[in-house]
This record gives sequence, C-alpha cells and structure tokens, in this order.
Amino acid sequence: ILDWKDDVPVIIGMFQKEVAERAAANPGSKAFGALSALLQPFYHIEYLFDVTPDKFNPPPKVMSGVIKLTRKTEPLVVKSDKAYKNLVKTAFNQRRKTMRNAVKSLFFPEELKNPIFDKRAEALSIDDFAALTFRMQS
Repeated sequence: ILDWKDDVPVIIGMFQKEVAERAAANPGSKAFGALSALLQPFYHIEYLFDVTPDKFNPPPKVMSGVIKLTRKTEPLVVKSDKAYKNLVKTAFNQRRKTMRNAVKSLFFPEELKNPIFDKRAEALSIDDFAALTFRMQS
C-alpha cells in the first residue's frame, strides 16, 4: 500500500477483522502496532463495518472487517519513508521493551537520554515517531 501511496488516493478493502482493527487503532490502544503506525502518517483510516463468515461460501473461520483509507492531503513530515519504516518496525519488533532498548542501534547514545525513550512503542504517537526520524543516526 505504501509503495503506491502517491498514486492511490482512496483504498477500500476487506481484511481479517483483527488486521482491519489494527490498521485503524489509535496510539495508546492495545491494538496499536506497526501496521497502524506505518499507515496512519499517510492515510486517514476508518473502520467501516464487520462482515460475518456466513456471507461467504464456504464460510471462513474468522470475521472480516472493511476499512477505508483516504490519503492525507498533508501527510506527516518524516526524515524519509525509509527511516520512518525502519524506526517503526524496529520499535514494534520488541514491543514490550522500552524504546531506549528497542531502538538503541538507530540513535546516538546522547539522544537516548531523552525521556521519550522511557516509553514503549505503543505509547508513542505518530507525531512522536515522525519527530524521532530526524534525530536518528544517518
């Protein structure tokens, strides 16, 4: 999706319910994770509705959810898409660790003294992640 974000203004898709919920999750919620943090700087995400298994033949064993992604007119400013993706994936790869321990390889030791690194990845906002990209090692 992100590879085509400049060319695709609106996406409506059906996914496994848990995936759709994760995409639309807000920072600080239990469902907020790498998927949410990767998509939300570039798209407004709206959870539209559930689709029950009985709507399919044969019925799957899982619920489905439909979401709408609308490209933001002014996406979040990040150092680079590559830096942002690297930071988010590294942070959520070890989500029970503090940011300091999870992403220490991406920052100079002096930067890691900032109190934001005491938090866990799911506690950071999209704006926090974007701002951190400018403080990463090159």
